[in-house]
Amino acid sequence: MTDPYEPLFSALCREVGFCLHDKGQKRVVAALPNGLDAAVRAVFAAEGVDEPNAPGDLKRAVRDCIKAHLPQT
Repeated sequence: MTDPYEPLFSALCREVGFCLHDKGQKRVVAALPNGLDAAVRAVFAAEGVDEPNAPGDLKRAVRDCIKAHLPQT
């Protein structure tokens, strides 16, 4: 069985430049039930980026990428 989140993490890497390791991906998946903003914070934490000081365009790009590539349930 393939990982339903693989397209999401591939897109984050390809489109935004955030290529998360397994531990970072698990943090993002665990944050998703708390909403897109929580998932965005998890991406930045996994990348070691100071999310409150990240440019708005970057936050928006990460959020839009996650939203566009969420697995269909």
